[in-house]
Amino acid sequence: MTQHNDTHYMEIALAEAGAAADLGEVPIGAVLVGGDGLVIAACGNRSITANDPTAHAEITTLRRAGEFMANYRFPSATMYVTLEPCVMCAGALVLARVGRVVYGAVDPKAGGLISKYTVGCDGLLNHGFQVTGGVMAKECGQVLKDFFKARRG
Repeated sequence: MTQHNDTHYMEIALAEAGAAADLGEVPIGAVLVGGDGLVIAACGNRSITANDPTAHAEITTLRRAGEFMANYRFPSATMYVTLEPCVMCAGALVLARVGRVVYGAVDPKAGGLISKYTVGCDGLLNHGFQVTGGVMAKECGQVLKDFFKARRG
């Protein structure tokens, strides 16, 4: 994928983050794109609305993709997510055999790919993926900053 394509798909993830914010969720969005460039599934955080602590954007997107594709593995797919995945989501991406992960903003407190942990990137598990970080990082980070600023209001 080119940087131009990465930006295009990250814009879709940002739209999902906005939809999550509209529901009162932390505004994180994710998109799973097949090797052919077609969007398989997309979603934002749904932990609050689903009463499910595992309903992060990446997990809900993988669940939708699994239902749509009737499969649980996506070796040629790329996951786009507005914030560096946490350890739980990074583990799910390993289990789903995702080929590549692209994220926007880094998460220095709980990042599971490079910031705090290196799940899927360190060669310690039976599957790893390519990682590209910082795609539209400013925009992705700003969505989160604005959300939490409004909450502290």
